[in-house]
Amino acid sequence: MPDIHSHSHFLACAHALADAAATETIRYFRRSPTVEDKSQADSYTGNQDGFDPVTAADRGAEQAIRRELAERFPDHGIHGEEFGLHNPSSAYRWIVDPIDGTASYLMGWPMWGTLIALAHTGAPVLGVMDQPFTRERFWSDEANAFSRSPDGAQRQLKARPCARLEDAVLSTTHPDFLRGPGELDAFLRVKAAARNTRYGGDCYAYAMLASGFSDLVIETGLKSYDVAALIPIVEKAGGVMTTWTGEPALEGGNIIAAGDKRVHQAALELLAR
Repeated sequence: MPDIHSHSHFLACAHALADAAATETIRYFRRSPTVEDKSQADSYTGNQDGFDPVTAADRGAEQAIRRELAERFPDHGIHGEEFGLHNPSSAYRWIVDPIDGTASYLMGWPMWGTLIALAHTGAPVLGVMDQPFTRERFWSDEANAFSRSPDGAQRQLKARPCARLEDAVLSTTHPDFLRGPGELDAFLRVKAAARNTRYGGDCYAYAMLASGFSDLVIETGLKSYDVAALIPIVEKAGGVMTTWTGEPALEGGNIIAAGDKRVHQAALELLAR
């Protein structure tokens, strides 16, 4: 009998979860779904003007993932952005963001994705970032990270070397999200040192970093479901992903990802100045 706790079995499940979610997200994409604002007036959501959109696509995709997991691993925990935490005492926890980049999704931009991670005893085991509209998928296995292109071709991901900030391409989703004390000033110090900077991308920016097309992603106010799937993809591609203070990134917070440890360290020093 196959070992249901093998990494390959978990990875096959993660791909099936991404397929299930894609049916729901594509159903509504560029079809003007009804939008609700789930932000709280007294809480920081990390979104411009406090607007935190959610649609039937977000909820339908997470429900599809939860149904699939209930069939395959009913004893596992689930932490999803839309429906919270289930079975928190389990050593295995699936961490899910059904649509990371809902604002881009609503604008018809393809800069969004479904994030699916599995953590075991608090450490990320695997991650999948799926962009079903462009038919791209990015994932990690035990040793490496991979992508599937729109034509179905698969390739191993490799972050590119970048020793100096002067040579680095930097991105963040939007500078308006850098709203905590000193956050914008810290980001601007890194921006001033980098070669160039681009905005937008959400989870897609991390996939491009792991693919070797950029060097740094710096963001603030992220949750576990925003980063858990991306950590193993970035790290198995040879990159590094931590908080701004160099701590593990699994619980979110202020996050920096880099394709090269040298440019990561240089950026950390500027962020801390």
